Amino acid sequence: MARMTKQNKNRQPPQRGAGMPSKEQILEFLQSSPTPAGKREIAKAFGLKGQEKILLKQRLKDMAEEGLIDGRRTAYHRMGGVPKVTVLKVVAIDDGEPIAEPENWAPDAPGKPPKLTVKETKKRAALKRGDRFLARTEETANGWIAHPMKKLPARTEGMMGVVEFDGAGKPWLAPVDKRVRDSAPIGELGEAKEGELVLAERMGKSVRSPVKVVEVVGDPLAPKSFSLIAIAKHGIPHIFPHEAMAEAERATELGLSPDHREDLRAVPIVAIDPADARDHDDAIWAESDGQGGYNAIVAIADVSYYVRPGGALDREARKRGNSVYFPDRVVPMLPEVLSADVCSLREDVDRAAMACHMHIDAQGQIKSWRFTRAIVRIVRNIAYEDAQAAIDAGDAPEYLKNLWGAWKLLLAAREARDPLELELPERQVKLNDAGKIEEIAVRERLDAHRVVEDFMIAANVAAAKALEAKKAPVVYRIHEQPNREKMIALRDYLATQGRKLALGQVITPGLFNRMLKDIADPAEKVLIMEAVLRSQTQAYYGPQNAGHFGLALGSYAHFTSPIRRYSDLLVHRALVDAYGLEQPKPKVNLPEGSGLSDRDKTALSQITDAISQTERRAMEAERDTIDRYVAAWLSGRVGETFDTRITGVQGFGFFATIDKLGGDGLVPVSTLGREYFRYDEAAQKLVGEDSGTEYAVGDRLKLKLAEANALTGALKFEVPDSDGAPVEQRGARPAPRKKPPQKGKGAPRQKHAQGQRGRPSNIRHQGRGKKR
Repeated sequence: MARMTKQNKNRQPPQRGAGMPSKEQILEFLQSSPTPAGKREIAKAFGLKGQEKILLKQRLKDMAEEGLIDGRRTAYHRMGGVPKVTVLKVVAIDDGEPIAEPENWAPDAPGKPPKLTVKETKKRAALKRGDRFLARTEETANGWIAHPMKKLPARTEGMMGVVEFDGAGKPWLAPVDKRVRDSAPIGELGEAKEGELVLAERMGKSVRSPVKVVEVVGDPLAPKSFSLIAIAKHGIPHIFPHEAMAEAERATELGLSPDHREDLRAVPIVAIDPADARDHDDAIWAESDGQGGYNAIVAIADVSYYVRPGGALDREARKRGNSVYFPDRVVPMLPEVLSADVCSLREDVDRAAMACHMHIDAQGQIKSWRFTRAIVRIVRNIAYEDAQAAIDAGDAPEYLKNLWGAWKLLLAAREARDPLELELPERQVKLNDAGKIEEIAVRERLDAHRVVEDFMIAANVAAAKALEAKKAPVVYRIHEQPNREKMIALRDYLATQGRKLALGQVITPGLFNRMLKDIADPAEKVLIMEAVLRSQTQAYYGPQNAGHFGLALGSYAHFTSPIRRYSDLLVHRALVDAYGLEQPKPKVNLPEGSGLSDRDKTALSQITDAISQTERRAMEAERDTIDRYVAAWLSGRVGETFDTRITGVQGFGFFATIDKLGGDGLVPVSTLGREYFRYDEAAQKLVGEDSGTEYAVGDRLKLKLAEANALTGALKFEVPDSDGAPVEQRGARPAPRKKPPQKGKGAPRQKHAQGQRGRPSNIRHQGRGKKR
């Protein structure tokens, strides 16, 4: 919070009437204030007290979401230009001279953040691209000048926690990241209060440096806080710049003319999606060709028509890379006016689509394809469960029956191709209207899901091959076969389970499928599936084709979800160029052209690397959030005993998951008792040196829940009736370092009471685990 200067302090409160000020009055005050002013100064200026201060806090939050103020605790208005003293970030080096931008910039009027020429002094180390620094700014006839005052440490993502006070009244930051064990001392608390969730950053370079609070998030256990934690921790962009929003609004004015598009409005195309879906990328149609095959259409939202290369909207979409889906919210790649409305294939309204026409022969092979820009009118948006119920009841409309008929051919071709089949359960968090957890269950997988999936795969293959035929740039979805190191690890693990894997043969998805098919025990099958999954490489995007091992396909691209994936948008643009699908010049103020830009073509490797990283970021954020919800769900059941299965083993302990619920938790080796346990990496097990007691991946056992931390998503278990050490609670403040006694003073140094390397003494460990 900015301090009031003496000049500002002596100003009389504005005479604007009693009671809560309007947004316009707040903006007027902020613009007239000679220094950045925050909630405290605004409340004082308007004479607000008690409940009015709470209402002011909410009004400022609303104004920040509307882009009227900067959204931080300082809450000053951005229209007045660059603050006299502010934090800048170097964005370029021009002839050896750094060029910087304000680190936080959200102007009300269209326009880019101002560029400031940095005037460095010889006393300071040279600034480089990406550096943050505090600067005094000056506006001159030749533009803005920045005079560096202090170089700042790189902003640390993940420094989130809850404010706590110790017995001496000193504030500490208790971590919400399960990988961070210790609390950190808070050097600058700002307006944060005890129990509030905050974003902080280090005040020094050392990991032991105090932190300062830079933003207050609010109640850490309030509904919807878990996704906010993930958004902040992973640095996921979630507020659209004004420029991008303005461009999205202009894009909605684009018209749809059948003169330049194929008119498919009379075709009964249907969109099958989750019941709670807010955006609808894809829709499908099929009809018998009278010769045992089917003609089919996969209609995909024509996002490239609305999101033009080089525009503000495109830059923001590329930065986000993809939408991120949480149980309580979606952080969309595109503003909702496009993602949930104009681009979404909704029932009974005309929509722009990129249509993939395919002919499926009687063997399920895609014999031909073509791509057009079309106008579609979706006959129905239907949930997976409803579509399946109609098919099962035998009273489905003809357009659904045709889809299932075509799918059976695609399924036969899929089975002949023999892609990797790993049916691992997926957890689903269901919330009530208040945002509270209603149920955590395993998501049901229906034939309806497989129908849509196989149509999408067929269209993705067609898109890749269509671009290859024109020698056009392709953003491939690549999944390489497992490397030798992972295969050796899998072979060694399978050997501990009495199973063989010969490495001399050609590694194909079918090899793993046959292995799994021979396993009758469902529990063992899940165990081997997880081992096979760990052996796989991570899929990624790239311009050089290396095939898709998991799907057993030579050429594969993502074409079917341009609302939520930037990779698909690039594929659409490439198709526009390759097949001459450009539309007339837009009459509204948008960038011209909807094909690939020169940058898209020349920097495709860098772009695909970036969106592969944003995809991994989204996956981690989504997984972290699910873990937090599961921990919150279980937090009231600490001390109860659950049926669990060991899912992973390391030298420091083993991980177990609760049957039919999920949520991996750690059993620290220190809690197993006083016996020393040896870690067998090849067999993925811990073995007691005296008793021979084993804890191995796949073992089923009862465990007591010792900790369920909703803020970190961490679970801890203990073996019931163990004589081991209790679970160490996360977030404990580190003990102060003690100076060693001087020579000749104090007691002589003693050896570790538990033996070498801190191991507990070898006392027989009885009655736990499995004897082998």
